[in-house]
Order: sequence, then structure tokens, then C-alpha cells
Amino acid sequence: MSAIDPVTLAVLAGRMEQIADEMDATLFRSAFNPIIAEAHDASHGLYDPLSGATLVQGKSGLPIFVGVMAFAVKSVIDKAARDGDLEDGDVYIFNEAYAGGTHFSDMRLVRPYFRDGRVFCYLASVGHWHDVGGNVPGNYNPVATEAFQEAMVIPPVKVMRAGKLNRDIVDILLMNSRQPNSAFGDLNGQLNALDLGVKRLDALLDEYGPDLVKAALDALGDRAETLMRAAISGLPDGSWQAEDFLDNDGISDEPLPIRLTLTIRGDRLTLDFTGSAGPAQGPINISRSTSIACCYVAIKHIFPDLPANAGVMRPIDFVIPDRSLLSAEFPKPVGGYTETILRMIDVIFAAFANAAPDRVNGNAYGTINALSLAGHRADGRRWVMFSFYGGGLGGSPAGDGLNHGNAPISTATIPPVEILEAAYPVMFTEWALRPDSAGPGQARGGVGAVYEIELLEQDAQVFLFGERGKFAPKGVVGGGEAALNRFHYQQDDGWHEPEKVSKTIGVKLVRGQRVRLETPGGGGYGDPAKRDPQAIARDIRLGYLTPEAAARDYGYTPE
Repeated sequence: MSAIDPVTLAVLAGRMEQIADEMDATLFRSAFNPIIAEAHDASHGLYDPLSGATLVQGKSGLPIFVGVMAFAVKSVIDKAARDGDLEDGDVYIFNEAYAGGTHFSDMRLVRPYFRDGRVFCYLASVGHWHDVGGNVPGNYNPVATEAFQEAMVIPPVKVMRAGKLNRDIVDILLMNSRQPNSAFGDLNGQLNALDLGVKRLDALLDEYGPDLVKAALDALGDRAETLMRAAISGLPDGSWQAEDFLDNDGISDEPLPIRLTLTIRGDRLTLDFTGSAGPAQGPINISRSTSIACCYVAIKHIFPDLPANAGVMRPIDFVIPDRSLLSAEFPKPVGGYTETILRMIDVIFAAFANAAPDRVNGNAYGTINALSLAGHRADGRRWVMFSFYGGGLGGSPAGDGLNHGNAPISTATIPPVEILEAAYPVMFTEWALRPDSAGPGQARGGVGAVYEIELLEQDAQVFLFGERGKFAPKGVVGGGEAALNRFHYQQDDGWHEPEKVSKTIGVKLVRGQRVRLETPGGGGYGDPAKRDPQAIARDIRLGYLTPEAAARDYGYTPE
């Protein structure tokens, strides 16, 4: 076929993106658990029939899933080739995290899309289920030393075969969840999203024909590669290093380094993580596929005009050491993957601050603070409140960081307080911005947050998996560090702090007792001495900054 004209390519690109966007919206509106329905911790896309590479992803889905789902789809392609029984209407389900996963809470559904008796592409849906078994309600177990302590582990299996639901698989899934109704609702939401994707693809190919649509997909990948090569070529050649640390792995209270050497040569980029920590005892390990996916997220932040397409990855070489916490293998625990990929993004920003200082941000707050409260209601029904919490984003050449934003691995939203209070027996006694938490800079970081939660039921247990309790989010280009993460919980004798600062398990609360989370701000950008005095005065007036901190960080005194 001759080269596709630009107008037709743009139209087809928009139509295919709309398919993925509609799949996102279908799940968000039908999911039972707030992490999907309100926070939008999910994603949908179209994937190559041979390699599994990302062709199109919805704009509302999590960016971290762009790269990871390509590996997930490839694992299904490989399984189908081994089994030799792929049929139209098959849907595979799995949460196995080592060949295309993130952590076990993220349930993946992959469906082949057939056209004229052949697989044209794959459709995939991933969503964070409320509870999938394991030792800790909500599945963020900070002291897990193997996968089995985190969740049930499901390899790729057919939940639908030729369009017929495999009820045996569904029964196994529901029996292993503390919230079976939520799991069943989310499963059906994902299946319906895939059904919609099939209908929309049918209409698209009926209108334009499979050959033209296939040509458009190939062209989009090639153009993504061309854009990436041009972006790299615009940067200076050289090598730069960066290093940061995780507080601990939940088992041993020792810091773990994440090290990066960034190398640019012409139109190729190398990200070399040699020197990073070895496999961890606790659940901060991540798979190689997750490591690569989070590099894509960082690159997308630095070059925001790049498309969500696997072609972007072609000019990038990854050096991820075997037997490190960045290349975990079964059954290493991976539940806290979010904390590790956030630190990887931080070191990528820090290294790029040397090569492209006009494109980077200060570190974001660097932890999702996965906080779970769980117990039984007076009538015996079990409840599990899991959520993640916001903080400040980094200052940038464009201005101050966002106050109380979400982590840069996602486009998810923080569940509203009204939803959480309506769904669970808790009351938020404070939900506020945290003064003096932003890193100083010519453009300061965003301000973190304070959350204080009171238990309204008779008793409950508390679990926290966080980070940045010992190593503050850093600034770039001369910007300063933000505040550290802080967590406290009430007992009969007063307030306490976890032994490992950012992680704790099985804290018992009784009615009326509270937990308090104070999240970091973002790192600053540029020399604080160059900050506009009027901006400092405004921050004091709005309560973001106390006069004492203004004098300490900026040498500012009111006139």
C-alpha cells in the first residue's frame, strides 16, 4: 500500500484513541471499587498481534501501564502459541507480575481481536482490584518476603473461552478475595470494556478496511520513533550520573540505592542502572518490564509531546542488572512497586537536569502512601479501606509545583473524602495542605498534605506502605529538598511513629483513635535566592509558608 496521507492518518489515530478512551470510561463508570471508579487506577489499549507492543492507549489510563502491558500481552501471545488453542472470544486473566505485571492487585484481561479469521490486534484492560488475598487486606504487605504473602498469584488463564464465561476461574478469584462483590463487579466492568472495544473496532474496520488501519498503526509507530530520535538529537552528547535511596525494604531497616548513568550519543539514549541495590527481602522489588515501563513514563514527562506508542522506545537502550531489585523474578515480593518506580523516575529527572535543565522538574513527593484500614462492622461484615494519598509535585521551568497532586506515574485522582467516608466507617478530621513542606527554589515545589482519620467502628487494623521518610524529595538546578514523609497513630498512651518510619503492619485501633499522615512536598527548581519576593509574600499569606521558614529558606523578611 502507498504511503498513508497525513489527514487520513490523523483521523484514524483519533478514532483509535477514542476506542481506548471509551474503554477507559466504560470501566470507570461500572467498576465497584473506588480505586478504579474514582481514582481511575486502570488502563486500556490496543496491542500488536505479534510483539504485543503498544499501538494505542487511552488518555485517561495510567502511563505506567503503557510499557508494562506490552509485556503482559506478549506473555499471552506466547502462551497461546504454546497451547495452540486461541479462539475468537477468548479472554485471558492474570495478575502474575514478573513477565508483564506491576503488582498483584493489578488484574489484567487480554483479548485477541479477530478479523477475517486472523488476529488483527489484542485488546487489554488492567485495573487495580480492591483485594486479591494475601496476608494484608488491600495487599500492601510491608513485611512480605515472598509473593504468596502478598496475594493469590494467577498466571495467564482463560476466564472466557470462545465467548463463554469460565465460571470455575471466577469462583477461584472470588473465594480468594476479602471483597468478592467488589471483585466480581470489577471483573464484569473489564469484560464489558473489552466487549465495547471489539464493537468499536468492528465499526472502524468496516468503514476503512483492515489494510488501511494496519498501515496507519505501522505509520504511527514509525513516526513515534522519528520524534523520539529528533528529541534525543537535540540534547548534548555525554554521560551523567544520579543516585537516590529507598528508606528500607520493610524487613531490614537499611537504605537501598537506585543508581543511574544516563548516556546520550547522537539519536540514541542509554539508561544504565548498574550499581542499584540487589534483590530485596521485602516487597520493593520490581520486574524488568516494570523498570522499562517507568523509564517510559519519565521520558514522557521530559518530552511531553511524544505519543503513547511503543515506537518511542526503539531508540532507547536499557541496562538493568540481573539479580537486582529492578529485575525481580518469582517469587520475590513486588507489592510496593510504586515506591521503587517513583525513585527511578526521580533519578532520571536528576540525571537529565544536567543534559536538559530546561525540561526537568524537581522530584515529586515520591510515595503513594498506600494506607489500609480494615475490620468488621457491627453486623459482622468485613470492610477494607485502601487508598493512596497526594503530595507536592516538583518545581519546574514553567513555575511552582502542583500542590496536593498525584504521583507522576499516573493520571489517577485521589479518591474524594466524601466517597471514602460514605463507603467506610471512618471520619477525616483533617484534610489540608501542609505548611513548609515544599522544597525552596526559584520555582518552589508543590505543598504536601495532612490527612487525619478517625475510626468510627469498634476496632480495626492499620497497614502503611510508604517511602520518603528518611530521604527527602530533591530539588534540581539548585532547588532545595522538600519535607520528609511522616506517619503517626494514636494508642491509649498517646501518639506513636512506626519503627521503620514509612512502613508498618497490624497497628490496632479502637473507636475514636486516629491515624495522621503528613506527606512531602515537591523539590524546588532553581536557586531559592532568585525567587520573586512577591511570590514568597503570597505563599506566607496563603499559609503555604511560615515566616520562620521564609527567613530560613529564602532569607526573606517582610518589609
